[in-house]
Amino acid sequence: MIREAVKLEWQRLKNRCIWSWQGIVDVWQTEASFRSWVLVNIVSAIFAILLDLSGAERGLILALGLLILAVELINSAIERAIDYISEEEHPLAKAAKDAGSAGVAVTAIAGGVAWLCILIDLAS
Repeated sequence: MIREAVKLEWQRLKNRCIWSWQGIVDVWQTEASFRSWVLVNIVSAIFAILLDLSGAERGLILALGLLILAVELINSAIERAIDYISEEEHPLAKAAKDAGSAGVAVTAIAGGVAWLCILIDLAS
C-alpha cells in the first residue's frame, strides 16, 4: 500500500516537473519579455557572483531574479487566459493584463532596490 502511494507521488512529481518545463519552454519561445528578463538575470547573476557579496546578499539577488521570472510567467498565463476567452478589447481584460504587467514591474523594482542597497553598502 505504501509502496503504491510512493510510486503514485513520484509519478505526480515527474508530471509536475514535465508540465512546468513545458510552460517555461513555451513562454521562452513566444514571449520576448521573458527572454529579456532571463538575459537581465544572467547579467545580474554574473555580477552577484563576481562582486564581493555576502552569501545572504548573493542569495537575495538570485532569489529576486527568479521571482521576477516567476511573476513574468504568471503574467503570461493571465494574458493567454484572457486572449483565449476573447481577443476583443474590454476594460476588464485590459485592467487584468495591466495588473499582471504591474506585478512584474513591482518585482523588478524590488530587485533593483536590493541591488541599490547592496551597491551602496559595498561603496561605503
